[in-house]
Order: sequence, then structure tokens, then C-alpha cells
Amino acid sequence: MQFTQRSVQCISPSGLHRMAYTEWGERDNPRVLLCVHGLTRNARDFDKLAEAMSSHYRVICPDVVGRGRSGRLRNPAGYGIPQYVADMVTLIARLNVETVDWVGTSMGGLIGMALASQEGSPIRKLLLNDVGPVITVESLKRIGSYVGTDPTWAGFDEALAFVKAVSAPFGALTEAQWYALTESSVAQRADGRWGFVYDPQIAAPFKAAFGDQDIDLWPVYEQIACPTLVLRGADSDLLTRETWQAMGLRGPRARLAEIQGVGHAPMFMTEEQISVARDFLLSV
Repeated sequence: MQFTQRSVQCISPSGLHRMAYTEWGERDNPRVLLCVHGLTRNARDFDKLAEAMSSHYRVICPDVVGRGRSGRLRNPAGYGIPQYVADMVTLIARLNVETVDWVGTSMGGLIGMALASQEGSPIRKLLLNDVGPVITVESLKRIGSYVGTDPTWAGFDEALAFVKAVSAPFGALTEAQWYALTESSVAQRADGRWGFVYDPQIAAPFKAAFGDQDIDLWPVYEQIACPTLVLRGADSDLLTRETWQAMGLRGPRARLAEIQGVGHAPMFMTEEQISVARDFLLSV
């Protein structure tokens, strides 16, 4: 497993910040795949997928601002899709390519939807991983119950147990896979305790924006024209079967795929899930 850790300077209304990203494959490969993670996750979620695709693509996996190795915003009100889209446009400019293929999990899919819906979008193919134009209030409440609480633990094993519990919908992962997901998402702090490597302030606009009803983004989805695949965890509480099926009939009329035994969201850590992505991305 080999990648290079890089960063790019981005700007928000409150100032400059660095966005870190991992880069896999040959730097002169004109085919670029962007893999963008969920709300509280980070670039390293895509290690297995990036490794598998790096012989076909230059694979770029960013830490969205406020997560992982990236900087934090001075004004937490900026933590939202408009800022994230702007940062991705800066990143694509840094990569010096005209088009990219996109894999987005949850929030990363919403960023991809927003960018793909723009006239002149650089996105050539779009894979939405367990997210769509309707975000259920049930899933928002579940995510809101833990995001931004900034728990800490006495040791790594306690952190591992917490990640396993809160991320149970990821499905039946191996101990090594749970370890890898935890290792990339927590760090030991100055006081010796362990905590998540994301800014707890990302929760402020998230909680302020959502009330007691579903979020409807159909007008955004229906502006997308590029080839699209929607991958759903069969037990997902965020992407309902009804919405998933409708995504095959509206907008880009996406291809549909489903992973059994997984909720929100598939993590591309099994050959089955990687092959779904590979088949779509490499199809003519």
C-alpha cells in the first residue's frame, strides 16, 4: 500500500486553510478519481478502493476541511456543502485536469451531487454511496446524537470499541478492518486521552440546519446529466429503498446496486463492494 500525502491551500470567507489529501497511482495519469468521505470520516476510508483502482487512475482522497489532516475553519458556520464544493474545485484546479470521476460516501456524495449539477461540471462519472436527494429525519437524528459531542477515551481500545458501536451499520468488518478505520479517525491528545480527528464544530451548522423533517434535494439531483451509479446498503436508514429506486427513473436515471447486510454505509473494504465500483468506473 503506497500513497503520497499532499495538501492544497483553499480559501473561505474567514481566511485560508489547508486541505490534505492522499494521492495514489501515477501522477501523470490523466484519468483522475476523486473519493470523498462522509460527515465525520476521512480520506483513509478509501485506502482499499484507492489501492485497487490505482493501476487505472490517479486516485485522490481528500480530508474535507475540519477532518483528518486538514485545517479547520475559523468560523464554523462555513462547514457546509458550498464551502466543500469550492474546496473541491480548488483541488481539481491543483490537479490540472479537465474531468474527474467521483466516488462520494454520504456527505461526499452530496458534495458530488452539488458539483455534478452545475453547468460545465468537471465530473464525468458519479458514484453515490448510500446517499441521495432525500435525507431521512431518522438518519439525521441518529447522526446528530453523536456528531460534535467530542468524546475522549483513556486508551485506543476504548476508542476502538466506540467506533465499532457507532459505526455498526458499516456491516460485518474484520478486526483488522475495524482497527484500520479507528486508527485513521482517532489520535492521542496532549493530555494523554484519545479523541476523534475532526473539529467538533462541524456539528454546529449541521444541527442548526435540520429540523424535524426529511431534506429534499430532488431539484439538485435532476440537474445531473453524467452517468451515475447509486450504491445502497440494504439496511440503510439514510437512503430509503423508495428514494433509491426513484433515482433510477429521475434525473440521470442512475444505475442501481445494493449491498446486503450493510446499513449506512458500504465502506469499500470487501471485494464485492470494490468490484461494484470498479465495474461502473471502468465501463465504457
